[in-house]
Amino acid sequence: MTDDGMKKQRRPLVGVGVLVVKGGKVLLGKRKGSHGAGTWCLPGGHLDYGETLEGAAKREVFEETGLEIGELEVISVSNDIMYDKHYITIGLKPGVVKGKVELKEPDKAERWDWFAFDELPEPLFIGSERIIRNYLAKRFYKKYD
Repeated sequence: MTDDGMKKQRRPLVGVGVLVVKGGKVLLGKRKGSHGAGTWCLPGGHLDYGETLEGAAKREVFEETGLEIGELEVISVSNDIMYDKHYITIGLKPGVVKGKVELKEPDKAERWDWFAFDELPEPLFIGSERIIRNYLAKRFYKKYD
């Protein structure tokens, strides 16, 4: 198959990012071992086949941080071509957050920390940055070049 044929076969993946806010601070993890290593991101990951957005968000947050989250609202959508990958990223925000943050996947994140929105660490993972920007601007979608 030619390079053009392979490119036509590729499809965007669907990712979920969860804006976990507690006490006016957002939870971010420092990525390692995958695309975007060294950047700070929201908890999240891939949507599995047959899974709901809410199910993926709850699963990923628990797998990564040990937190249990309740009712979820979809707050953001972005089309992210980044790190030689293409994702449609869905941002969700839980209304209820229970538990204490744990580092449950040390091969994927160095640590998890809470940050005030006006003191976010850099660099932010592109998909997470867009969810945060959309949330703060009270918009659902913005076209990024």
